[in-house]
Amino acid sequence: MKAYDVKKGNVIEHNGTVYQVRDIERSSPQGRGGNVKFRFTMYSVPAGVKFDLSVGGDDELKEVELSRRQATYSYKDGDAFVFLDDEDYTPYTLDADVVGDAAGYIIADLSGFYVQIIDDLPVGLQLPANVSLEVVETPPELKGGTATKRPKPAKLETGLEIMVPEYIGTGERVLVNTATGEFAGRAD
Repeated sequence: MKAYDVKKGNVIEHNGTVYQVRDIERSSPQGRGGNVKFRFTMYSVPAGVKFDLSVGGDDELKEVELSRRQATYSYKDGDAFVFLDDEDYTPYTLDADVVGDAAGYIIADLSGFYVQIIDDLPVGLQLPANVSLEVVETPPELKGGTATKRPKPAKLETGLEIMVPEYIGTGERVLVNTATGEFAGRAD
């Protein structure tokens, strides 16, 4: 696959090692005919060693086939997160460094996750598009302050902090977009 087709979460092989892409930076040179460059921050699978790779947009990268299994978060075992396969209840254990920032979206019995598997080893986690979390702390709404909607900080049950509209109060459930980490509406 071409470098410009690679997305976060893709698994590629480079110099005989398998890596999962965690972050992508794109840079466009200003001169005429400049080739777009991509800088991938990747972690080896399953060891988790960080590796940075810079390539041109048209460079070929070898994608590794991985399977995805739908799973539900079950419990935390020390620093590891345990997910159960939705079909056959196989437990998949992912270390905290593999889960990374996604830990802020994980609550008990939350379903809709996809565990990424290579050679029967769980290597990555794909989050649902939105998750419903409870607001545990946010300042009260200012009455009559202004007609505009001002955002205010809110701390969620997982410790994650996001900006929410002024009308959201403590104890309410909100939807959070897992791709952007932003408020996505009230949860039912």
